[in-house]
Amino acid sequence: MNTAQFTPAGTLTAEDLGRIHLIGVGGVGMSGLARLFLTRGLPVSGSELREWPSLAGMRALGGTIHMTHEPSNLDGVDTVVYSSAIPQDHVEMVEARRRGLRVLHRSEALAAAMTGRRTVAIAGTHGKTTTTSMVTMVLQQAGVDPSFVIGGEISEVGSGAHHGTGEHFVVEADESDRSFLIYRPYVSVITNIEADHLNTYGDLATLEAAFAEFARLTDPDGFIVTCADDPGGRRLAQTLRAEGRRVHTYGEAADADLRLSDVVSSAQGVRYLAEVDGRSLGEFRLPVPGRHMGLNSASAVLTAYLLGLPVEAAEAALAAFPGVRRRFERKGVADGVLVYDEYAYHPTSMTLAMRTLREVAGEGRLIVVFQPYRLYRTRDLQAEIAAALGLADELVLLEVFGPGELRQPGEGSAALVEAVPLPADRKVFVGSWEDAPVEVARRARPGDVVVTMGAPPISLMGDELLAALSARAGDAAGGAGGSAATAG
Repeated sequence: MNTAQFTPAGTLTAEDLGRIHLIGVGGVGMSGLARLFLTRGLPVSGSELREWPSLAGMRALGGTIHMTHEPSNLDGVDTVVYSSAIPQDHVEMVEARRRGLRVLHRSEALAAAMTGRRTVAIAGTHGKTTTTSMVTMVLQQAGVDPSFVIGGEISEVGSGAHHGTGEHFVVEADESDRSFLIYRPYVSVITNIEADHLNTYGDLATLEAAFAEFARLTDPDGFIVTCADDPGGRRLAQTLRAEGRRVHTYGEAADADLRLSDVVSSAQGVRYLAEVDGRSLGEFRLPVPGRHMGLNSASAVLTAYLLGLPVEAAEAALAAFPGVRRRFERKGVADGVLVYDEYAYHPTSMTLAMRTLREVAGEGRLIVVFQPYRLYRTRDLQAEIAAALGLADELVLLEVFGPGELRQPGEGSAALVEAVPLPADRKVFVGSWEDAPVEVARRARPGDVVVTMGAPPISLMGDELLAALSARAGDAAGGAGGSAATAG
């Protein structure tokens, strides 16, 4: 079990960090933090081994990116920032300690950046990236210019971080390693609580206790928002209210403080009516499909309402919400096949995503290219993951992405593919990355929807799938007049 401890937020500010170096700066969480520091005018460097798309933007902002990991990268550095994915024996971690540099976990560095701001922290097993993005856009629409750091990029903004002039700081709070317990939010939003990250917590009860501890860190003058439709969120609300804390709920449940009704989801988007304590707030519309998207947006509406912001700002922001990269992100069309990318890897979020994709596919088939995330999760939730994958028409399964994990006999995707309730000819485990586009090109037909789903590396495959489908079309046309891929 992961028992890492982090230093609670204090008086340390971002400016106190001096010259900042981030190990593994291309990752979604680290790149957002780097961008925040850069837009704040702080000197930033980072190290990477892969040319992630975010690196070009960091260079444009003045960041120094080293495409190696080595001790000399720390020359002139005052503070080294690492994530939970970086082992303690990493060459730059070892060198930082040898030199006596300040070494901070990503969450500790982020807490320093939040000093002096009113933090709105969004946590939960599912939906926190999308919800954080929605809250951010609602606050922006209201004209309060929040700072934010999100574990993904808002598609229209093209960034997961910004240094704003307003008093609010919106942040996605990660429970996976307990690091969310260092924050001291003014507002805490908890979208849902389900069994996950049990390598850290051991069991659901311990995980729920950690979420309760997170909620109790909320400023007494602030408030807590939970989902009345989620059993874990409902239990948490009952516990906190019994302690006299200010808790507000949202959902379709009859006793939710903000209640959704007449929810309609289609390929064109989702809409619903909302009311607070029996008072109508009107209709809200999102251009992205999925009933769960409507539920996520309701937490943003409730948060804005409780902060005293105009309901009209929430309506306008959600009506223009472009989605989040890697959350139901449309990559393009090639040879009549529509390709999406989706971050889901927990069985609940996978099921929600595939049901939404079926709305988009209509009469077409749904082909899932899945890369499981972490061996322990794939092992412990194998039956649930297999059931979710069984909602697909065709499955192409890659090996589990589990950096730093030791594979035991019988663990991994070879065992998972056998458990998926699909006929043998409609599922395949591919041993290499290069085999996946070949399988998709062989299986997909015009009118089908293909989604890459799961661990972070799979997000890089969408363009390769489009290229393989376009090449197939060119071959079919004899090299002339083939259908080209259309991005976006």
